[in-house]
Amino acid sequence: MTVTELAGYVDLIPWHTFGFCASNSAIFKAIRGCSKVHVLDFSVTHCVQWPTLIDALAKRPEGPPSLRITVPSVRPPVPPFLNVSCEEVGQRLSNFARFRDVEFEFNIIGGDNNNIALCRNSMYDTFHRYFESLLTSLVDPHQLSSLFRDDEVIVVNCQNWLRSMPDDDEEQSAGSSLRDDFLHTIMGLNPAIVVVVDEDADLNVSSLTTRITNCFNYLWIPFDALETFLPKDSAQRIEYESDVGHKIENVISHEGCQRMERLESGAKLCQRMKNVGFSGVMFCEETVKEVKSLLDEHASGWGMKRDEEMLVLTWKGHNSVFATAWVPGGLGEN
Repeated sequence: MTVTELAGYVDLIPWHTFGFCASNSAIFKAIRGCSKVHVLDFSVTHCVQWPTLIDALAKRPEGPPSLRITVPSVRPPVPPFLNVSCEEVGQRLSNFARFRDVEFEFNIIGGDNNNIALCRNSMYDTFHRYFESLLTSLVDPHQLSSLFRDDEVIVVNCQNWLRSMPDDDEEQSAGSSLRDDFLHTIMGLNPAIVVVVDEDADLNVSSLTTRITNCFNYLWIPFDALETFLPKDSAQRIEYESDVGHKIENVISHEGCQRMERLESGAKLCQRMKNVGFSGVMFCEETVKEVKSLLDEHASGWGMKRDEEMLVLTWKGHNSVFATAWVPGGLGEN
């Protein structure tokens, strides 16, 4: 899809924008007073999140910080797909930041973007091999010295990303977890804040029967939400429902490295983060107010609730998406 189509896609229902809003607000608070900020962006929505943050930073009373955003050259082979390169996305962000008088730099790490084409051709293991290589580079002193600068504050943004890392029951019992390796690596970077947003469902199990049941009990939500305001022949609805169908197919029909949809519930994610050594950061009332204002623009079935460390997007009372914020151990807020 085009950039314009992608913007309409993420605004259709608050499935993505809920996480953008909660994350950006938490990030904005965490970097208050900082003059140089470096965001490591692990997300599947092609940087659509960042113009809103750039705009907010431009309005800071003390003036905007310099902002660097670094993205991996390879993303999980899951929708939405964009028909422009990472470089073009970065150029668009640079143009917007220049318009808002925010000093900006965009970086891509991890090799040639041609790998993305390989992923789309069902070579799911390309993503896993790439990411293992990326983790190695993030703990290599020589690589770190070229990627990070001493005077920068580091922010890590994970939007619908952790689910793509192998971590089901069998792998955990074997003592292998790329997901935990990633989180330990991020911990070692000593970030000012880590935000994790994902869908609140438990599909990270080896049992096919359990996955089918959990999938059925969760993925009715986007279909029901679209039904409330779009006709069945709507091109936007058809595209969105097709992407949900892609997810269902992956959950049910694939195993091993080809099964990318390995969601875990927000409660399990919170426990995982604590096990690694992170402490939760409570979302402030200002963030809650911003999220509620966003939801007011959508159908009345959408709501929000607090659940310990999480903010949770709900549809007719059912959990849909969770947002969490974390800092390295011992620095969390109550």
